[in-house]
Amino acid sequence: MTTEPVPVARLLTPRSVALVGASPEPGSLGNAVLANLRRFGFAGSLHLVSRSHKEIDGLPCVGRIDDLPEGVDVVVLLIPAAATAEALASCVRRKAGAAVVFASGFGEAGAAGKEMQQHLAETARAGGLALLGPNCLGAVNYAAGIPLTFEALGEPPKLRGPGIGIIAQSGAMAGTIRYALSGKGLPVSHVVSTGNEAGLGAEDFLAHLADDPATGAIALFLEQIRRPRLFVRLVARAREKGKPVVLLHPGRGARAREAAQSHTGALAGNYEVMRTWLRREAVVMVDTLDELFDTTALLRRYPRPAARGAAVLTNSGAFCGLALDFADEFDLPLAEIAETTKRELAAVLPPLAVPDNPLDVTTGGMTNPDLFGAAAKELLADPAVGSLIVSVIGGGPRQQMDKARSLIPVLQGSDKPAVLVYMGDESPVDAECTQLIRQSGVPFLRSPDRALRAMARVAAFGQALAARRVSAAPARAPARPAPGIVPEYRAKEFLASCSIPVPASSFARTLAEARSAAARLGYPLVLKAQASSLPHKSDAGGVVVGIDDEAALVAGWRRIETAVRAARFDVTLDGMLVEAMAMPGLEFILGARRDDEWEPVLVVGLGGFWAEALADVRLLPADASETEIVAALKELKGAALFSGFRNLPAVDLAPVARVAATLSGLIRAAPDIAEIEINPLRAHAHGVAALDALMVVTPAD
Repeated sequence: MTTEPVPVARLLTPRSVALVGASPEPGSLGNAVLANLRRFGFAGSLHLVSRSHKEIDGLPCVGRIDDLPEGVDVVVLLIPAAATAEALASCVRRKAGAAVVFASGFGEAGAAGKEMQQHLAETARAGGLALLGPNCLGAVNYAAGIPLTFEALGEPPKLRGPGIGIIAQSGAMAGTIRYALSGKGLPVSHVVSTGNEAGLGAEDFLAHLADDPATGAIALFLEQIRRPRLFVRLVARAREKGKPVVLLHPGRGARAREAAQSHTGALAGNYEVMRTWLRREAVVMVDTLDELFDTTALLRRYPRPAARGAAVLTNSGAFCGLALDFADEFDLPLAEIAETTKRELAAVLPPLAVPDNPLDVTTGGMTNPDLFGAAAKELLADPAVGSLIVSVIGGGPRQQMDKARSLIPVLQGSDKPAVLVYMGDESPVDAECTQLIRQSGVPFLRSPDRALRAMARVAAFGQALAARRVSAAPARAPARPAPGIVPEYRAKEFLASCSIPVPASSFARTLAEARSAAARLGYPLVLKAQASSLPHKSDAGGVVVGIDDEAALVAGWRRIETAVRAARFDVTLDGMLVEAMAMPGLEFILGARRDDEWEPVLVVGLGGFWAEALADVRLLPADASETEIVAALKELKGAALFSGFRNLPAVDLAPVARVAATLSGLIRAAPDIAEIEINPLRAHAHGVAALDALMVVTPAD
């Protein structure tokens, strides 16, 4: 696929459309697409191709695609998979601009189907034909009134302001998202199902929506991002134009792929690498369909949220406790409201109400519903408050209307994200009240859990927008070792040349050389087996620590030889590394890794056995600054260890971050470094030291 987006304006806003396989039969695909075009009032030229009919619905039919006029903008193929290849070739001959293939039985159906799909892709590419599908639901441009889908559509809605653009590879998910957002009374500008993406992909339509004035926010359900670097550029373009992008991508629980036998490779799976780079571009990553619906609804209404905490308003003291739990669970920061706000609240609230966040207006709201609007107004006026969740028990029809009339003028006029929740799941809400809320444009939910979770995503988006990134400069990379998995002693020589501290050491090919090295270094020592085919030495018994004298050195040498021979008979040792024992301290894992699809990433976390036992790591883009690295380290579950836990000394994170930034700079500066890992890096009272290192170098192109 091309690294640049393919223009899709001709497909989405065609002046001429041909239906191949048109039919008057109710329930047929050919009839469904034609009915949609009629219902939407398509004003362009409409051409029908049918072998069995001369005329359908007052329109003449031709018998073959080759009988169509040249240059039709879009040809919709409503035919079986077996006939598609020949039809697509005919589209190319007639110089059509685009084709939509609904048929399934291609890449999703095994080897034969993949071969058929590849043939379609090659035909379209060679003929300059924009191909949507196969195995797709088509595309609907609601803004222009053009439905190229067989899904039965009602009367086209009238857009009120910029709508939401929907792109999904799955037709079922595209329809589901449209139904959900339309059910919330939200305008939808486009719905595109890209299917198997033999030709056009999600990126091509994302490029169009990023520039489309009828689109104000973009909702994506993507099972695969085929052009990651292009995708990153396009979501950045959408962000710069004030269009939030919300993405649901299945696969976060899939087993991470292995890479170069390192911990970094195992910890930086495809999904997490993707998430790292998209978070950098302020893409809103959600985990559930409900989050996709709710977060998109909020961000369409509030595309530029501030990076400040939320406030919660309710008429249930019990819910205040739940809200605190939910906020912690969903990482939703709650605002610390000002003393002046508390005084203003105290002036309007009943005597028993405590002006705090979350705020319970108590039963006073039953007799005085104006309390809800007054309290909401004071909370939204607080500079520390960036958003508001109003989650109340609605009561009967009259009480529901009273609350809505009190709250809507305040929430509707707020430029801070606000959501109204009537708790009670599917308990009825008065139809007049529902209509009043919908017409106001105030986001409305029935689940406080969903509201708080969505607002947490909105808050994270606001923080991402507020972040001012200054990319760290790439390092100058010294000459690298020979290609392949680099043995530790060579990797440490390279690290030392990059000013990364390593313990004093000497490589010994024989026991005699080890004795001489020990005499120079002094005891106590560590002895480690060295071979490029033995990256995990400890697993094979290839490490002995605490060697206090020459006799222990000789015994350690022989013990390693025996253990490695028994565990890995296929390994021939280069020799052994004789190394001074490092000072005690806290251990970290630092790794930079190049990805086949995305840009390089940095992995930081607690090292040694912690890396394996807890996998408590954070991923960052490889251009992260030292400040960002320190912040990521402080997010670790074990961060309490850094400030001097119990009798442990405090850890200075600055030198740790400096080493991590050096690794990141190296992998960006040297394309032949596939990955480089220090595990562990020990931080002690006098600085840091790389105790073990693994490096993978690829042959130069």
